[in-house]
Amino acid sequence: MNEQTLLITMLVAFLITVLISPIMIPFLRRLKFGQSIRDEGPKSHQKKSGTPTMGGMMILVSIAITTIAMTWTFNAGQFNFEVFILLFVTIGFGLIGFLDDYIKVAKKRNLGLTSKQKLAAQFVIALITYIILERNGFSTYIEIPFTSIQFELGWAYGILILLMLVGSSNAVNLTDGLDGLLAGTSAIAFGAFGLLAWHGQPQFEVSVFALAVVGATLGFLVFNAHPAKVFAGDTGSLALGGAIATVAILTKLEILLVIIGGVFVLETLSVMIQVISFKTTGKRVFKMSPLHHHYELIGWSEWRVVTTFWMVGLVFAALGIYIEVWM
Repeated sequence: MNEQTLLITMLVAFLITVLISPIMIPFLRRLKFGQSIRDEGPKSHQKKSGTPTMGGMMILVSIAITTIAMTWTFNAGQFNFEVFILLFVTIGFGLIGFLDDYIKVAKKRNLGLTSKQKLAAQFVIALITYIILERNGFSTYIEIPFTSIQFELGWAYGILILLMLVGSSNAVNLTDGLDGLLAGTSAIAFGAFGLLAWHGQPQFEVSVFALAVVGATLGFLVFNAHPAKVFAGDTGSLALGGAIATVAILTKLEILLVIIGGVFVLETLSVMIQVISFKTTGKRVFKMSPLHHHYELIGWSEWRVVTTFWMVGLVFAALGIYIEVWM
């Protein structure tokens, strides 16, 4: 397997998404699987009401087909447990998101599963993931970036996995609020991890998966860029969040996830700061959270917010690669 294989992986995933989206989008529209817009959100978003959601299904189908096809072809018809774990987490979290989205569109409301139901399901998927990793003898240490320092966590590594998978899936979910924001930032972050997976050990299967995500999300961006014809919904955002945490775990770059996924971290911190500030002082730090809505409400166009966040994501990704490769 060489660099050309990775480029082919991205291209295949891109084409699959681009080819199935024109079929799926009208189908979702006929089923009236349209997005409900919350009343307290920016008024400019009200015109998006009814735009087909659950478009994350196209991303998931593309990722699964591409990953299976490419790893099957270049591994003589064999799969290792890394491929299974990546697809298990991605599809598992995607199913949670699908159920959440379906309840929203079926009941014509902005809230699907309760927060407790969603968290419980996420923890179940995360726990199963840890059990599979543990039974396959997966290392339980973490390494400090740009040093050779390692900490053996033992059983505490299981707690870290639970927190990473659940936290990351929800952080990426918070980022899915503007046309093209989720797809663009995800493509950038997964691209960075794909390069690191290839450069390091190398881990071919993990790299193929990560670049399949890049191709799938870029293909989705063709239809999700402003003005969006379809939204990923929780089906896509929860799946991508769980997937990127799994990639970080399998490549032993757990700490670097905070840097490469810096945009997702900032979005989550903005929500936490807003809630804490309002509950303790009665005042809001931001006009609205997550952070991307704050910039909308101070007068930035949606496209300006999205492209700025993409640029910030590129900086974080480049910083992560620099730390791992050159420091």
